[in-house]
Amino acid sequence: MTAEARLNERFSQGATPSPTMASPTTAVTSADAGSGSLLRRRGRKDDFTGGTYTLWDTIGKERGRRYRRCMQLDVVSTDAAPKAIGPYSQAVSMSAERLVFCSGQIPLDPRTGELVGAGDIRLETHQVLKNIDAVLRASGASLATVVKTTVYLVNLGDFAGMNEVYATYFTGTPPARATIQVAALPRGAQVEIDAVAAVP
Repeated sequence: MTAEARLNERFSQGATPSPTMASPTTAVTSADAGSGSLLRRRGRKDDFTGGTYTLWDTIGKERGRRYRRCMQLDVVSTDAAPKAIGPYSQAVSMSAERLVFCSGQIPLDPRTGELVGAGDIRLETHQVLKNIDAVLRASGASLATVVKTTVYLVNLGDFAGMNEVYATYFTGTPPARATIQVAALPRGAQVEIDAVAAVP
């Protein structure tokens, strides 16, 4: 039974909506939609007036159950391409309803805004991954749902140290990854990492 059907059944049995609930066919203004309303429009995103909306909390729970059934990283591995030789996969495949694209993070302490590590690639990598983890958690994702990362190093000679720390943060199915040497990074950082993750 769909979330809408369950909700309609509750109302037909005399259930009274709480302040955080509304009919599945409630019209919501563009102001409501833009202010983080509990209602989410099903259909076009550019027309928020007079449409059919569904409950965010009810649909969210429904999506959560569906997501737990399909939220699995499937490793893609083929002998027709070079094997993965580190904490990464040739590719990963998954079903997800929403993705978050995390901007590149450098090793800045979020409290002070100062660079952490002073050129120590291990310390810098730790801070970078802590920053990424914080951003992902704020979006509803986590390091466990990362599907792709890109690592930028000023010196590829630092790869082993970065890789050692990186592996401790991705202990399950490792995401796909690319590593690139760059001429320089902001604030004199030696490493920057960005990520793409699925959101439950």
